[in-house]
Amino acid sequence: MNAAALIAAAQALDAAGFMPGKSGNLSLRTPRGFLITPSGLAYAALAPEDLVECAPDGAVLGGGRPSSEWRLHAAVYAARPDTQAVIHTHSPHATALSCARRPIPPIHYMITLAGSDQIPCAAHATFGTPALADAALAALGTGRACLLANHGVLALGATLAGAETLAREVENLARQYLLLLGAGLPPVPLTPSELAEAAAQLRGYGRPA
Repeated sequence: MNAAALIAAAQALDAAGFMPGKSGNLSLRTPRGFLITPSGLAYAALAPEDLVECAPDGAVLGGGRPSSEWRLHAAVYAARPDTQAVIHTHSPHATALSCARRPIPPIHYMITLAGSDQIPCAAHATFGTPALADAALAALGTGRACLLANHGVLALGATLAGAETLAREVENLARQYLLLLGAGLPPVPLTPSELAEAAAQLRGYGRPA
């Protein structure tokens, strides 16, 4: 379990304004289940002993009280064996779009990082409930990111770094989309073939994870 890496990612996203008021949560898959950030603690003060290890069904194996969204994380790990890390943020631009219940269309090739042709918006469900987990999984499909209606962002990764990169990119795409809408400019989406070509170009970009 890499507790230090999980805390570093949480603190970096908090410093970037993605986790206002102790909101959001991060987790890593472990051999026994998953390691998740706790409920109600400021990210700047997190220590390894504050993290909570949960069994696949959410039962606490070690630590205190897990994030209220533990059901969301548990559901993702159960449904997506390809996922090793889950990040949920309340980043401002993406959350604004989620409050309008608008998906992010393929306005930029970086959307291919999400493994889909858009960033969909899940149906609304109360935070911390099984219904939210179900809505998120339905919206994700085989993709790696979605908006949660009137709530925030969910990003998955084969690595913690990958999930963090994707969470940041969703916020960037949301900001670009809102800038277009605010300027009254109609977005021109990329075509499926243009997206496929961009995805092929991006494969292997940068250092291996």
